[in-house]
Amino acid sequence: MGLSEKIADQTTKKNLVADCTKLIDEQVAAKGGVSGLALKAAYGVVKGVEPSYISGAIQRLLPDALAALDPVWNEGVQSGDPVQFLIQNRSLTADTLLSVTDAKIERAQNGVVRGAYSKLRKSVKGDVEAAVPGLAQILGTHVQG
Repeated sequence: MGLSEKIADQTTKKNLVADCTKLIDEQVAAKGGVSGLALKAAYGVVKGVEPSYISGAIQRLLPDALAALDPVWNEGVQSGDPVQFLIQNRSLTADTLLSVTDAKIERAQNGVVRGAYSKLRKSVKGDVEAAVPGLAQILGTHVQG
């Protein structure tokens, strides 16, 4: 069973969304320097659109993100430890996730969100890579087994 099938269980999906929202909040809060200020400002703008926007966006992205990650996860299953495989291949994992968000943002109706994403997209890969260990652990907790 692939990652994408695991979220058919609504409790699993709800817990994944909550943990991923917390991970993103923590990653943004931990950013420092000028780039951190820009990221925090853009994140604040997006959250200002609607307080539940981030968790809603995660919920909307989760099926496509997990489907995109399925091949990488399954390769990790074959190697014996999918969590460590995602962590060891964090660049590939980040590129896979960003391909999903790039496709979604192109179709976004909200110009504020699209504009904020566009400003940060070039520098965000490193941030996504930094979040991969946390994401891998979340996936391991909720979908492995």
